[in-house]
Amino acid sequence: MKPSILLFAALLLAPAAALPADTQPVVRTDPALEQASKTIAAKDWPQAQALLKEAIARNPGNADYHNLYAYSIRKGADPDMNLVFKHYNEALRLDPRHRGAHEYLGEAYLMVGNLPKAKEHLSALDKLCFFSCSEFSDLKKAISEYEAKPK
Repeated sequence: MKPSILLFAALLLAPAAALPADTQPVVRTDPALEQASKTIAAKDWPQAQALLKEAIARNPGNADYHNLYAYSIRKGADPDMNLVFKHYNEALRLDPRHRGAHEYLGEAYLMVGNLPKAKEHLSALDKLCFFSCSEFSDLKKAISEYEAKPK
């Protein structure tokens, strides 16, 4: 073998050889997101909103916090749609590729009767998802159901 091929092979194998076989990558969890996810699963919208509002105050640069905060407002009683749009748009400003924010923002636009804007977010998801993703499928279904409703 040529020396360059041996060097290349050694570099490929070196990181694997440096770690013990039982070493797993460290997965860090976000306690605020874990707790918010539990309250969202329980449909405790006021508690989810409170947890996420506090999380945003601590870390305003977290797109997931903004996305789930807007979601919990939208799902709660008498949603303030201006606040919903503000936080979904902030999530997308922070992370323009945030698939969840695109899906949920599209659904929010359907709530206020803005089908063209919902379709813009469906188009964005179509570009973001190499193969179909659940966010694309869910928004596409919501748009189809919206369009099927008698006007």
